[in-house]
Amino acid sequence: MLGLFGGSFDPPHRGHVALAKRAREELGLDGLLVLVSEQPGHKDVTTPADVRLRLTRAAFPDDEVVLDDRARTVDTLEEHPEWRDPVFLVGADEFCDFLSWKRPDDVLALARLAVATRPGFPREGLESVLARLAHPERVLFFDLEPLPISSRDLRARLAAGEDVSDEVPAAVLDIVRREGLYRGSTRVH
Repeated sequence: MLGLFGGSFDPPHRGHVALAKRAREELGLDGLLVLVSEQPGHKDVTTPADVRLRLTRAAFPDDEVVLDDRARTVDTLEEHPEWRDPVFLVGADEFCDFLSWKRPDDVLALARLAVATRPGFPREGLESVLARLAHPERVLFFDLEPLPISSRDLRARLAAGEDVSDEVPAAVLDIVRREGLYRGSTRVH
């Protein structure tokens, strides 16, 4: 079973790594392909795609990490029929926005979703999304201990010169420090 984990990874952090690790344990994934979105369709990014790709490879040294040139998940999945019913990993917050994705029912026809939930997350938000899907049985849930980390906050903290060594994998932080990333950076659209 192939797991797919997509995102902007701007920068990748320990929460991303923990989600992938837990998914491997809970779902018995045979492999994980990390997809760094070149130009995410749902948000602006602050760092060029090639830099985010290097950072993500540092965060996931044992996995295949590639640049995804498609802005939408359904387009990526349609381009890769050889993946044969992969499992796309998302967090519970992201799943609550799943109905706003491009063609969510087509996403579920091409891949199962594995949703990382955390203790105390309101289940009714998840249930309301499930109730509106054509194939809710294609959504799997697994538990993840909460790590209150966001890439947006990390960028702000890095720009302010704060220590983020507890939130960012050491290999990622080495690159960030060596190259002076996230200090006074401008937004890339």
